[in-house]
Amino acid sequence: MGQTKHRKKPTTNKDPQRISLDYREMKAILDRTEHAEGRISAEDLTMLKAIAETLAYMTMELGRKGASIRHLQKLIFGPSSEKTDKVFPKAAQGEDGATDQEAGSPSAASDTAAPGTTEPGPRKKRKGHGRNGASDYVGAQKVTVALEGVHSGDPCPNPDCDGKLYLTEPKMLVRITGTSPFKAIVYELEQYRCRLCNLIVAAKAPVGIETRKYDESVSSMVGLFCYSAGLPFHRIEQLQKGFGVPLPASTAWGLVLQASYLLQPAADELARQAAQGEVLHNDDTHMKVLNLPPMPKLNKKGEETGEERTGVYTSGIVAKNGEHTIALFYTGHHHAGENLAAVLAHRAQGLPPPIHMCDALSHNTKGIKGTRLAHCLAHARRRFVDEASDFPEEVEHVLQSLGKVFHNDSLAAKQGLSPEERLAFHLEHSQKVMDDLKAWMEAQINEGKIEPNSGLGKHAIGYTLNHWVTLTTFLREPGAPIQNNITERALKKSIIHRKNSWFYLTKRGAKVGDTFMSLIHTAELNGANPFDYLVALQVHAGEVRKNPGDWMPWNYRETLARKAPTGPLPQPT
Repeated sequence: MGQTKHRKKPTTNKDPQRISLDYREMKAILDRTEHAEGRISAEDLTMLKAIAETLAYMTMELGRKGASIRHLQKLIFGPSSEKTDKVFPKAAQGEDGATDQEAGSPSAASDTAAPGTTEPGPRKKRKGHGRNGASDYVGAQKVTVALEGVHSGDPCPNPDCDGKLYLTEPKMLVRITGTSPFKAIVYELEQYRCRLCNLIVAAKAPVGIETRKYDESVSSMVGLFCYSAGLPFHRIEQLQKGFGVPLPASTAWGLVLQASYLLQPAADELARQAAQGEVLHNDDTHMKVLNLPPMPKLNKKGEETGEERTGVYTSGIVAKNGEHTIALFYTGHHHAGENLAAVLAHRAQGLPPPIHMCDALSHNTKGIKGTRLAHCLAHARRRFVDEASDFPEEVEHVLQSLGKVFHNDSLAAKQGLSPEERLAFHLEHSQKVMDDLKAWMEAQINEGKIEPNSGLGKHAIGYTLNHWVTLTTFLREPGAPIQNNITERALKKSIIHRKNSWFYLTKRGAKVGDTFMSLIHTAELNGANPFDYLVALQVHAGEVRKNPGDWMPWNYRETLARKAPTGPLPQPT
């Protein structure tokens, strides 16, 4: 049975203390109270029993309800993080006061482990002080300041030293200045007029700006602001108005719309290469498109049912193709599975079936055939976290077990193991942990230790056992991931846009956003500068259309290096 929580009336500004009490313990207390003559009346005892039974029933029912009530429970009672040391603060500290990282708990961070082992090593200082060194400013302009009058080999200026000077590492100073995101240059072209015939003789405009008001950098910056940082067009307009360089929202939209046609060949090539990947992740998030007609529902035979699909989603697809990672975004009525199926339709024949990683929602696999399915172990873990307040001992046991598996996976990644080596590593260190966990969960249900219809029994254990084969694909398939977090991080691009811009207006607008997000996030995943990449694709749009494979985020710089250099636009004096 679920546990019941009693609250004491708070007497200070601190949160009231919560006491978790199992229903069986509560019933025992009631039994003892019943036999304690003279301390409680029969009427009071009857009412106390009714209150206890009602509270226990409501607690169990809350555990059965949907996500909205569960989220409300989290807001009121639950932890702010899913990490084991946040869900169970006491478990993070041993009797001797050592933290779980120091004591070797599986919830310790992966960077605390010694290479080649699964045991944590000395704890490292946590990063995040907020300061950046000079080497972090990779996009900064470099200015060398020479020391005048001093050369290598000159005598040391210290009168008590006979040594000689030599060139060493320079001292670094960083100077950061603020500027408008969009700069404007007004060229005043000098001209003369004939007094007799009114002929005008004017100076020629600098090369490259005769007819263009906005260059490729403007549409690239607007695309980054809107589709990466979530800054709507009207806010860009307000920002630029204050700088004295107006950029109307309608103009900003027109620029990214025009740029999207030039960027589309590269986005299509990304989708084609993603289809050839060894591992593909996918997931959905809700989106709103104001002017998007509903799509008719089809049955299994492809015939219209007379009903309509009105839900709108943005699907995120992340593909691992060799050393490269590709992110794709698709917005519309189709779910993630249908969008991934459309991508896989371009997969070359003869390739082995790819590994498909997602959570167990049926929409993520709809229409997909011929893949090796792997389900997200982090999603299964999250279901146990949801039940932590009602079943603390059982949930802590599961989190500690899964913590060892995630710890081992982090070690494998940190040591740069190949897919085959990683599989062997998991078989040696994670197989027994998962087998023991499965046996433990089956015993909870079969031996009646947990009510099968309780939150823990149905929501967490039932889900995990039903999907056990696909949750443990990483123990059978080389290269199979254990979680789908990479796709959830990718979908944050879409979520940021949704929270700030609220919606897309049309299907065309959603398509523009998907194109920019796909190119921007793929560039980020492969260590490329997304702004420079978007500019290069537009400047060389003709060549991108002919050979898009030469203009991917990981090779476009090599393509540019093979071309004849072009000088910058003349600057005003």
